[in-house]
Amino acid sequence: MKDKIFIIAIAALALTGCRNQDQNLKADIEIPVSVENLRLKSIEEFINTTGTAFPKGEILMKSKITASYFLEKNPETGRMWQLGDKIKAGALIARLEDKEYVNSIKLETNQLNLELTETELKKEESLFEKGGVTQKELKTAGINYENAKTTVESAKLQLEKTKVISPIDGVIVDLPYYTQSTQVETGSTIAKIMDYQTMYMDVQLPEKYISIIKPGQFVKLTNYTIPDDTIIGNITQLSPAINADTRTFKGTISINNPKYLLRPGMFVKADIVTSRKDSVIVIPKTIILSRQRGKTVFTYDRGVVDEKIIETGLENAANVEVMKGLEKNERIVTSGFETLSNKSKVKIIK
Repeated sequence: MKDKIFIIAIAALALTGCRNQDQNLKADIEIPVSVENLRLKSIEEFINTTGTAFPKGEILMKSKITASYFLEKNPETGRMWQLGDKIKAGALIARLEDKEYVNSIKLETNQLNLELTETELKKEESLFEKGGVTQKELKTAGINYENAKTTVESAKLQLEKTKVISPIDGVIVDLPYYTQSTQVETGSTIAKIMDYQTMYMDVQLPEKYISIIKPGQFVKLTNYTIPDDTIIGNITQLSPAINADTRTFKGTISINNPKYLLRPGMFVKADIVTSRKDSVIVIPKTIILSRQRGKTVFTYDRGVVDEKIIETGLENAANVEVMKGLEKNERIVTSGFETLSNKSKVKIIK
């Protein structure tokens, strides 16, 4: 019996020794982690919304007379105007030719009559100063001159109807096809032009933000077709009234689009920047652990990590400002922290 007890005791001691050896091995294991040096950065707090972008201006050019249609050339390319061409105000898009219409205006005849009435008016003015004509005769000459001038101006306006000219800078977004010299009727669409270097977007904002969102605040806008570019805009108008059905209020965003990255009708994601801080410590939200004593992160120093309690400030979907608990140039653990405890030994893999 004593021998059996002795054997059991030896076995127990051996098992305990193995466990202690395993624990020592575990204590010496270095957990792989990634770290990065803390640098001062900027952080913005923003409110997300979405909407549709519309052009600042658009105009539909239509034929004002029935005439033969002739599409003009784009002076920048040397070819006929096409969809997507940029166009300047005053550029000629198409000519509408109708000789009978032009002849009926009698511009040359009216211009000659204007010259005659102008000469007659000057003659009457000279005679009036010498007492050669009455004031009534002078006024009659003046009226004749003004009527002739109005007739010429009216004739010129009538002739302008034979030219389709862009009144704005923009881009041709619609250009119905007509064979050269074909007859188009009055009211036929010749071209549609949009100016979308500046755009606008109407948005519906939740009631809880009515005291936070202000006119003038910057807005960052993106679309899935331009994931690497951010367009800048700003809040221009805000309604003071809440929609009782949706519990939202209306806002208008002006969008600066100089490179034409956004297109009219695009669905846009907008981040309204409500707060911003520069030169502060910013860390990813994903590395923060929630403990009973507060929010914590791990910092690295000479092969060992320290768990530190932090206080946070501004935050957005990805990052958070650290107001207390971390210092510039400390090395913070960014991956592999899930299994760490205070004073764990680690090795850097990145």
